[in-house]
Amino acid sequence: MLRRRLSALALATAATALVGTCASTYVNPYYDPAKPHHTPVGFKNNYPHPPKGNFWKWRYEQWRDGLPRPPANGYVFPVAAPQTAYLRANRSEATVTWIGHATLLVQVGGLNILTDPHFGERASPVSFAGPKRLAPLPIRLEDLPRIDLVVISHNHYDHLDEGTVVRLAAQPGGPPLFVVPLGMKPWLADVGVQNVAELDWWESRQVGGAEVHLVPAQHWSARTPWDDNRMLWGGFVILHPELRFFYSGDTGYSRDFEDIGRRFGGFDLAAIPIGAYEPRWFMGPQHVNPEEAVRIHRDVRARRSVGVHWGTFELTDEPLDEPPAKLAEARARAGLAPEDFFVMHHGETRRVAAGAAR
Repeated sequence: MLRRRLSALALATAATALVGTCASTYVNPYYDPAKPHHTPVGFKNNYPHPPKGNFWKWRYEQWRDGLPRPPANGYVFPVAAPQTAYLRANRSEATVTWIGHATLLVQVGGLNILTDPHFGERASPVSFAGPKRLAPLPIRLEDLPRIDLVVISHNHYDHLDEGTVVRLAAQPGGPPLFVVPLGMKPWLADVGVQNVAELDWWESRQVGGAEVHLVPAQHWSARTPWDDNRMLWGGFVILHPELRFFYSGDTGYSRDFEDIGRRFGGFDLAAIPIGAYEPRWFMGPQHVNPEEAVRIHRDVRARRSVGVHWGTFELTDEPLDEPPAKLAEARARAGLAPEDFFVMHHGETRRVAAGAAR
């Protein structure tokens, strides 16, 4: 435990030279030379893209230009009154509830599913620094129904929160099943989370009446300066007779989404990130902007999409209230109706039917 805490603290302070020194001795235990996204020292994306930009250059530009700037006109985070009693009792209707950032509660066929659950105050390796939750947490973890399934797209701190997964593993009635990409199971075991299934891209697992598939995304992984890309990343497809759901995870734009659309033939609902996209020279390969999110919506053949990964933690240079406005512009250019690709208030619940959300 102490070693893990020290490693997390080092993430915020260690020199980048340490990464190359430590990574050179690592051998990927999952390595399969027949799979192009596997490498002897970790994993990589499917399609060519620009390399990651210089992190310290970005931080210097933020300091120089006074970024990120606060939202204009006294922006107030919209928070809906949570329907906790309904959610706890619901065993028949398909619903989606936005908790904030990339955390959604999806209910279908009596299953309660969380995507990238984060109920902590900071997206950070330490409790006293790092991106702080700016939108209030609309629903407490203990007020949710018992969770059956947790899907975690990758190991960045705004998507994999240690305190949250430990609390979920200890929930009354037994732990949920955590379905995760390759390489994450040992980390979860280290914090006491045991009910875990690891998947490679295009692999699947049956959970209740649903099929859960891990699918590619264009991103990367790291929690310390010396574990770059040792854990896989991805998105999830959840197929149930009452709902075909796609969650992209964090991603830059790539041909992966055309592949997903062809393979699965479309979705009733997709959850696609619309925030954390500026500056493009740095964020472009790893985070889509709203215009690219609309392209993903079309590539995966989603009937409806909900925008996530915005308005909760201040991670990048755009104002927190900008993504919905940019989404509306991109949606209009693409000839989509507002209900085709919508955003939600923190804590809002929508009933979801095949091909519609209301």
